[in-house]
Amino acid sequence: MGSKETTYQKIYEENCPKVMRLCLGYTAGNESLAKDLVQETFIKVWQNLEGFRNESGFGTWIYRICVNTCLAELRKERKKDRKLQIDGLQVSDSSENPADKEDMLNQLYTCINKLSSTNKAIILLELEGVPQLEISEIIGIKHEALRTRIYRIKQQLTKCVNNE
Repeated sequence: MGSKETTYQKIYEENCPKVMRLCLGYTAGNESLAKDLVQETFIKVWQNLEGFRNESGFGTWIYRICVNTCLAELRKERKKDRKLQIDGLQVSDSSENPADKEDMLNQLYTCINKLSSTNKAIILLELEGVPQLEISEIIGIKHEALRTRIYRIKQQLTKCVNNE
């Protein structure tokens, strides 16, 4: 195996679970769509690996690719939703699981899904345990502004989860 393959395999093994959790957050727990987004993310990583400039850590770079991939998917879904509304069709998601733990997780994903695209990215990275300085670099806002946003997002999610 060549150097690119070895590097890629190491990057994939170290980051795949984190990227999957982030994608699950974006897709409100839709595992099939999340797997597609993970695959798309790592295809982009492979395609751009040789152009990686070491200006940030691999993790930061991969998260940025993942967030952009997920945001592109959300934009695509919004266009579909608008078209469905125009056609008068309704889409229902009946994939609820009776287990309490999974219900709570689904409720959290639902609340996260109500956030703006940027706030969704921020909280999913925060839940992933990515350091806030790294999140601010990924999102492109100052660290102080990020801290304020995280505080407000948490308040918003608490109200949503408690049905306030």
